[in-house]
Amino acid sequence: MKRTFQLSEIDEVAQTILDTVPHKTLLFYGEMGAGKTTLIRALVKNLGGVDEANSPTFGFVNEYHDQQDQLLGYHFDFYRIENEAEALDLGLEDYLSPETWLFMEWPEKVSSLLPTQTVSIYLHFIDENTRSIEFSPE
Repeated sequence: MKRTFQLSEIDEVAQTILDTVPHKTLLFYGEMGAGKTTLIRALVKNLGGVDEANSPTFGFVNEYHDQQDQLLGYHFDFYRIENEAEALDLGLEDYLSPETWLFMEWPEKVSSLLPTQTVSIYLHFIDENTRSIEFSPE
């Protein structure tokens, strides 16, 4: 799927992703400010999350829950790690599960550690209110 959208349409874009992806591990690529965290916030909301999704840049990972306090998923931001060994030291492998939603920003920094069943999502900044997105559900 390739689409240009306004930020006001982010919930619709998030629902399209949730309706079409075959795997729960989503890899988000895009420059700083492209809207990766904003899209993840919309995904968590559309999944029924009660937690406000924020970038875990300084904490490495955020955990999100649904209204029944059941684990919904994990949100990783690898921007500040220096190498893959650092991600392993932080316990990345303990979070990798195909049953849980995994939202990963800057996955190129841990490419050899990623699960095999993933969906890559590319976001591009067009202007202050416009983005484009590309992903393949397979």
